[in-house]
Amino acid sequence: MFWYQQPPRDGLKLIVSTSTWSHNSYEDGYSEAKFEVSRQNTDYSLMTIKNLTSKDEATYFCAASDH
Repeated sequence: MFWYQQPPRDGLKLIVSTSTWSHNSYEDGYSEAKFEVSRQNTDYSLMTIKNLTSKDEATYFCAASDH
């Protein structure tokens, strides 16, 4: 599972990738303290953004892969 952020007038930025068999892997500039991801099974993932500010204004996407 992949979580992306797309700020206004900007491209997609990968926040974190996660799988059922490994820990969450955060990209530079992103952390679990801000973007908490839980994945209870292969069909469900939830990202919670903590302490929202105006800098967090964006469209957020998730994507899944079978590979």
